[in-house]
Order: sequence, then structure tokens, then C-alpha cells
Amino acid sequence: MSKERVMIVDDDKEFLIELEETLRLGGYDPVAVQDSSTVLETVREFRPDIILLDLKMNKVSGFQVAINLRQAPDTSDIPIIAMTGYFTGDHHLPLLNVCGVLKCISKPFKPQNIISEIETMIKNRAA
Repeated sequence: MSKERVMIVDDDKEFLIELEETLRLGGYDPVAVQDSSTVLETVREFRPDIILLDLKMNKVSGFQVAINLRQAPDTSDIPIIAMTGYFTGDHHLPLLNVCGVLKCISKPFKPQNIISEIETMIKNRAA
């Protein structure tokens, strides 16, 4: 049985390393992307089952990355879970809906919480 592929997009290198290891230990096949401007080409190469996407990044914001993914026919159906330590409250939710983001979780989060969110998203996609 093949492992689900999870792409992590975040400009915090230490966070990427930790989350990539967490996902690997959780039975997933993760790939980390630190440069948000390369996401579309990496998605096309890696073909992830789900994307974990930081919203606030240096080069291209997570909002714009999500829009780019939704506009490309070959990536438009990949579920996106946004991650944020910056946006609080619900003021950013309308923009997430426009971007096609299905779920947003706040950083920091517990490893079991992100694994649970991924499992739920993958089950919902399969249904």
C-alpha cells in the first residue's frame, strides 16, 4: 500500500524539518517546500494528495499560492490545509474561501492534531 503524499509549504526551515519528520513518523510521504514561488512546479512533480500551506510567507503569500493552485486545471482538486501563526480570529476566513482552502489550523499545533486533520481530509476526498 502506498503512502499518502503530503506537501508542506512554509518559509520557516526549522518548522519544515520538524513537521516533515512528524509526517514521516505518522506514515506519510512528505516533501518540504521553503520557497513559495516554486510551489506550482513542485506540486506538478511530486503530485501530493494534500498540501499544508503557511499563509504568511516572504516571497508569495499562501493566499496567492492557493489561488494559483486552484486556477491550474492539473492542481485545482488537491485539498489544501492552511497553517497560520499570524492570522487570528475569523477575519481571514472569507479570503480562505475565495482561495479554495478547505481548513485552517493555528500554529503552534500538536502533532496528533495535524495528523488527524490530514486523515480527515484524505477520507473526505476519497468519499
